[in-house]
Amino acid sequence: MAKKKIADSAICRNRKATFRFELLEKLDCGLVLKGAEVKSLRERRVSLDEAYVRIERGELWLIGCHIGQYSHDSAERYDSLRPRKLLVHARELRKLAPKVDQKGLTLVPVRIHFNARGLAKVEIALARGKRLADKRQALKGREHQREMDRAVRGPR
Repeated sequence: MAKKKIADSAICRNRKATFRFELLEKLDCGLVLKGAEVKSLRERRVSLDEAYVRIERGELWLIGCHIGQYSHDSAERYDSLRPRKLLVHARELRKLAPKVDQKGLTLVPVRIHFNARGLAKVEIALARGKRLADKRQALKGREHQREMDRAVRGPR
């Protein structure tokens, strides 16, 4: 019987991140989880909508990520919004820290996925906030692309 492949299957995407921010650099980080949180991830009980990443005391922390309680878990005191530590190499953190200190740059989580070995990973991006005019321009570009695709396909 063939083993089911889970390689790089996205569990959760932060769609608002691509609309609100211009993503400059991306980086994959490990995620420190407790108890049945991995099983909750496999059930896709996670949301990145209001999440962000912060550097505190020389470590990366994922803040505001909601991981719901596992359906078969009996833990009474479960904090679904607790800060979770992200694992990166020290050299990657040293490279990111001065960039985040620049005005207007921040770290946002883009997606949560499992890698080929079945480990939970968070893809974070160094991002710059978009202005309202940039957002409008992006919407116009998408609408224009849609119209061109319709024209190429022709009438049905």
